[in-house]
Amino acid sequence: MRFYLDEDLSPRIAEPARAQGVDAVSSHECGRDGMEDERQLRLAAAEGRCFVTRNRDHFVLLTVRFFEASLPHAGLLIVSASLRPGRVAAIAAALAGYDRQHPDGMHAYTIDFLRPTRADERE
Repeated sequence: MRFYLDEDLSPRIAEPARAQGVDAVSSHECGRDGMEDERQLRLAAAEGRCFVTRNRDHFVLLTVRFFEASLPHAGLLIVSASLRPGRVAAIAAALAGYDRQHPDGMHAYTIDFLRPTRADERE
């Protein structure tokens, strides 16, 4: 599975995720910060990357719009509130776990939630 991390997530998440075998890039390292959300989603889809964000409401609406217009889409993964912003390692581990649980990736227009791994829940 391939992931595109929104600019609302720490730029430090992609590197430890990649160290765990996850194909992840962030808007920060792609030089796309400040770009319009719809364009970010289009670029992620063009690269076959599931879009990962905390911005649930806005991207759910965009996903519905993409579906209605039959625009390319590679899935939306919402980072749950239980994965606090400063927990970079926990978010990277959750991405790695999600990746392992979904070896065939996500279907277009699918919306799911990224939750902590079991080890993180005990912290």
